[in-house]
Amino acid sequence: MSRLPCSTSVLASVAAVVGFAGPALAQGRPARAAEIPAAYALIREADLKRDLYAMAGDAMRGREAGTPDELRASVWVAEQLRAIGVRPVGDDGSYFQWFTMVRTRVSSVSTSGTLAGQPLEVWKDFIPLGNAGADVTGAVVWVANSADTTIDVRGKVVATPLVAPNPASVRTTTNSPEVRYAQAAVTATQQRFARRGAAALLIVADNTADGAFDPLAILRARGTYDVDRAARRFANQPTRAELPVPARQAGTPAFLLRGVMAARLQQTPTTELHVRLERFETPSTNIVGLLRGTDPVLRNEYVLYSSHQDHDGVRYVIGGDSVWAGADDNGTGSVALLAAARAFAKQPGKRSVLFVYHGAEERGLLGSRWHAAHPVVPLAQIVAVLNGEMMGRNHPDSASLLGIQPPHRNSAELVAMALRANALTGKFVLDSLWDRPTHPEGWYFRSDHVPYARLNVPSVMYTTNLHDDYHTPRDKPERIDYPKLTRMTQWMYLTGWFVANAPKRPGIDPGFKLER
Repeated sequence: MSRLPCSTSVLASVAAVVGFAGPALAQGRPARAAEIPAAYALIREADLKRDLYAMAGDAMRGREAGTPDELRASVWVAEQLRAIGVRPVGDDGSYFQWFTMVRTRVSSVSTSGTLAGQPLEVWKDFIPLGNAGADVTGAVVWVANSADTTIDVRGKVVATPLVAPNPASVRTTTNSPEVRYAQAAVTATQQRFARRGAAALLIVADNTADGAFDPLAILRARGTYDVDRAARRFANQPTRAELPVPARQAGTPAFLLRGVMAARLQQTPTTELHVRLERFETPSTNIVGLLRGTDPVLRNEYVLYSSHQDHDGVRYVIGGDSVWAGADDNGTGSVALLAAARAFAKQPGKRSVLFVYHGAEERGLLGSRWHAAHPVVPLAQIVAVLNGEMMGRNHPDSASLLGIQPPHRNSAELVAMALRANALTGKFVLDSLWDRPTHPEGWYFRSDHVPYARLNVPSVMYTTNLHDDYHTPRDKPERIDYPKLTRMTQWMYLTGWFVANAPKRPGIDPGFKLER
């Protein structure tokens, strides 16, 4: 595993590149008294633990975007900010910056099917594997061996057994093993019939996928989410909410059917499947608060602390639990912002500090895409984005700082400040592997700093990376390493303190262009 230790040589090399003259970089000597403010002592493990048990407890029901549960959590966060003394800067003098999610999903009411004249129920008997309308009618042709390309399937409704995936293609994180297997197997089976011209593809689940059928139905029934007039996450992403793909452009419609239907499908029955979509708008919100700086000039520049308050809500049962509480993802980042706010409220920096909890991150970074396009302060006056994402698990002495190396690094000066802060606080060994564009998880592009970085705002992400409980009901407050979370929070806070008080704002690296 590639690691980037916080050594004097690493710190010095970054300083040499940028000519950084801010906080001293020599790790070997003691910190100057001015480097660590007195308010640093207000970042306490007990506060972080108390807040996380409240925010990620089962009473919050997983905080799913677009539901009352996300709104309940958002109100809780706003109330904590109010009690700390953070000023609201959202809509109409509130803490809330509202935005509208555009949601497209398969209609459970209007979608229908039959097989040999017997009715089929969507999500119970069959799962549409796309998010487009479809009309399928015809006799079923059974293809026992999907690798046999001598069979002409053009214009036919093909039924075929699920193809076991290459083990290397099955993800090792998120959801449960049988769901990960089924998703990879579906992809492998569809690839067997790509460009062969079938009118439709009916994939019959094997034993493992049968066990994942109901969970897959729950996940896929949610559909897709978008936001209109937003900043981009990826270079070629539209800024407008996209319309559903017309059926004629959506490729071969595919469906997963339960394994028990295999015998019926081999008897060349006639089938009809009609998929209809519904598209509607539903609200989500960012939570935004401000602590003003002390310098009459620099207070008009802003250090933005970033997190997201949403998670996955109530989903399918794993180990007897259906509340996907999201303690690490991203309760940890959220309570870290509260701790930083307490410190800045007690001892403000020269620049102002903006706290932004982004809504609907789990639906595609929607809240950060919205705020980056419609910031509550001028975007040009945001000098840095410090994003906390999953900060409380894995080895107690390892962490990652994403945006620390090209092509993801957009500010070597900001990175130098973050490295100095780590040397003075957590002293984590930094694993640089997760920040590489070749990492299979594409971790850099999966959190709320990305829309800002793409708009040339210096940005980094603090994380302790993925783990086996990621996006499962096992991500609970009792599994968090609270001493580690405290050190992560201290590191993130002190970086912001350095930025808030530096004579010069961190610059963008010459020629930076964020591409994947």
